[in-house]
Amino acid sequence: MEAHLLEWLNLSVRWVHMITGVAWIGASFYFVWLENNLNRVNPKNGLAGDLWAIHGGGIYHLEKYKLAPPTMPDNLHWFKWEAYFTWMSGIALLCVVFYSNPTLYLLAPGSTLSGPEGVAIGLGSLFIGWFVYSFLCDSALGKRPALLGFILFVLIIGAAYGFSKVFSGRGAYLHVGAIIGTIMVGNVFRIIMPAQRALVAAIAENRTPDPALPAKGLLRSRHNNYFTLPVLFIMISNHFPSTYGSQYNWLILAGIAVLAVLVRHYFNTRHDSHKFAWTLPVAAVGMICLAYVTGPAPMSSAPEVAKAPGTIEYQPLPETALGGGAKPAVEKPAEAPAQAANAGPSFDKVHSVIQERCAVCHSAKPTSPLFSAAPAGVMFDTPEQIKLQAPRIQAQAVASQIMPLGNITQMTQQERDLIGAWIVQGAQTQ
Repeated sequence: MEAHLLEWLNLSVRWVHMITGVAWIGASFYFVWLENNLNRVNPKNGLAGDLWAIHGGGIYHLEKYKLAPPTMPDNLHWFKWEAYFTWMSGIALLCVVFYSNPTLYLLAPGSTLSGPEGVAIGLGSLFIGWFVYSFLCDSALGKRPALLGFILFVLIIGAAYGFSKVFSGRGAYLHVGAIIGTIMVGNVFRIIMPAQRALVAAIAENRTPDPALPAKGLLRSRHNNYFTLPVLFIMISNHFPSTYGSQYNWLILAGIAVLAVLVRHYFNTRHDSHKFAWTLPVAAVGMICLAYVTGPAPMSSAPEVAKAPGTIEYQPLPETALGGGAKPAVEKPAEAPAQAANAGPSFDKVHSVIQERCAVCHSAKPTSPLFSAAPAGVMFDTPEQIKLQAPRIQAQAVASQIMPLGNITQMTQQERDLIGAWIVQGAQTQ
């Protein structure tokens, strides 16, 4: 029951995070589009431009003032709660998914860190990231936005590299996203909203606004705009183990982030010209290159998979993985010499490994107390199910080795090689 309730808590928080995130980023995209498409030719007195639009069966006329209208309206809509609730739900999701069981989801397999130490590093990095970012923006670098952007990129990828050494691939990626999200919401809460409040107050009091605050708000708003596409990728990255599961996951993240920023720059500037249209084919080619370099290395022959010819030793599983007592070590009998030489690993051996290491979770009735149902609906109860899932097993247990989660069932490299050799030779079940 506990696993079932945790799953629904995860679903509820993730759903809120997605809804508020869509609202926040959607508003950001819309206002950038609106700003870029204003008609600025011969605007009315006091206006910076206007725009006519049609949507949902209605025609809209939007006007932007150079500063403000002669009198402030009674109802002025502020855009802030989308940002705040996105960040709060994101922190809640970190707690539900990673911090409630850090040794399983957060820490890298074999990490020497304890669970509380991992959580402290994760939370501490969010606040350190914000203060370092804010310090750099307020320094002389704030007047050199291109150099500042490059330094911020290097620091963020440096954080990704550091996380990859202590966290699981998923944990590393999501904490990079959490740092960026914290920076974005910090910009809204600490810089952009105060600047807007000061502007409204100055107009209401008939005094000249301080130009420094809007300038700072503009810089931070521009950063938030370029952060959006990398953050969106990180939000969906846990579905794609060839990215976060690679030993070079931090470099893959860097590559995708660069491509995303290039694409965003084109959409930010295309109202002036299409001189950055080249970024779209470059991004497409870049994604193809990343797909190629992250592909699994081909296996030309079956590797040695036993300590002695024809035998595999299985280590007992931890009790927490199975929800019961540990199983004793088992040794499989040797194959006949001709079969071992010509047929490769038998399905019986592969089946034993998968039942021992994988089916504790991936079963119609998981024995692990962590799950009330098979994760992602993937089950290994029958030979047919195992053969059907062979490509996924290859990608996640052999190539990237992100499964089992946190290697909680202690799958050995020998066992991964066995499964890989069986898949290369056709994944036969007979």
